Amino acid sequence: MGLSVENSVTESHSRAHKFFLISNYLLLGAASSCIFLTLCLRLFPSLFGFFFILLHIIAIAGAVSGCSVAVSGSNKWYLAHMVTMVLTSIFEGSVSVLIWTRTSDFLGYLKSYVREEDGVLILKLAGGLCVVVFCLEWAVLGLAFVLRYYAFVEGHGVGDGGSLKQRSGKVADEDLKNWPWPFQV
Repeated sequence: MGLSVENSVTESHSRAHKFFLISNYLLLGAASSCIFLTLCLRLFPSLFGFFFILLHIIAIAGAVSGCSVAVSGSNKWYLAHMVTMVLTSIFEGSVSVLIWTRTSDFLGYLKSYVREEDGVLILKLAGGLCVVVFCLEWAVLGLAFVLRYYAFVEGHGVGDGGSLKQRSGKVADEDLKNWPWPFQV
């Protein structure tokens, strides 16, 4: 009849996990769509085009690895995932700003073989998807942090830190015995 604390935590954990997975799937779709739009510009001889495609490949790899790392990975893999996602989101944001503010200059650096009017349209569509990828990456980062926190609180053995449920008050009581009298409450 009443709601317990564990049910509400588990319920919010499962809801956050569902949002995390949906955000990762949307991120995969947006980044792969951006790769296909970039390939429509025929950018293979360009170094900037290669790095633009590589940026989206790294975003896809981060989204795929994030599905397993956020909940049950080691601290090293979690840290590598977070750093990779932060860096790719920063680069996605800067590329989208470059695309939207200096479209013709950016298209000139890409050395595309399509007509300029078509290239500008394709590049603006890719810039819009870069904004979507940027927002989704930050949402995924926030949800990964929340999932990691829930896993830590519930005591699923995340990393080397243990959990809040595994600690007992006896250690704190033993530490308080060495304190002066006014602090022993």
